Amino acid sequence: MGNIVPDAIERYLAGLNRLADPVLQDIEREGRAARLPIIDAEVGGLLRVLVTAIGARRILEIGTAIGYSGIWLAGALPPGGTLMTMELDPDRAAMARQNFARAGVADRANIMIGDAGLLVAKVSGPFDLIFQDGAKALYGKLLDRLVGLLRPGGLLVTDNVLWSGEVVPGFVSQPSHDVADTRAIADYNERLAADARLRTTVLPLRDGVSVSVKVK
Repeated sequence: MGNIVPDAIERYLAGLNRLADPVLQDIEREGRAARLPIIDAEVGGLLRVLVTAIGARRILEIGTAIGYSGIWLAGALPPGGTLMTMELDPDRAAMARQNFARAGVADRANIMIGDAGLLVAKVSGPFDLIFQDGAKALYGKLLDRLVGLLRPGGLLVTDNVLWSGEVVPGFVSQPSHDVADTRAIADYNERLAADARLRTTVLPLRDGVSVSVKVK
């Protein structure tokens, strides 16, 4: 059972999600079986809605993994739209390329292999939407650069910001996450809330998703 949303509610929401297709479902099953860090379909549905709502054409993703979240993002892009996604692990990047091809989005998804902390200095904006789901220790370190890469009105979406509830001191009696990662996410949340360039809300969906719009 999740610490944020009860199982019964999560099953109800999953039953309402009609955006996933058989390829996405297969990739999700493969990722879960291999214990890989991927989002779930409810967060994927949120990403697809946000991409559609703002008419995004250029998306940056930090943390490709096996391409599951990238398929949700790229699948909402219009013709000519582009997803640029960064992955540290070459093996996972290779799997992501295969999955992009399986899902029919290979023509709009480009993978950069390497440390996102270095790669973000090599890309140029503006991006309409940035999805932050890489190493948690990098969340705060990348914030200024990512905001700089966003267009005004663009969205910075970040996964795992509630971290199974462990960002709330004392809420979890036996924490399972690395203390440094938990501290990094808690600090990042505080920075988002205080950043005058952004308007941020946190959705208690799955492991917590923050949505920040760039206002200046």
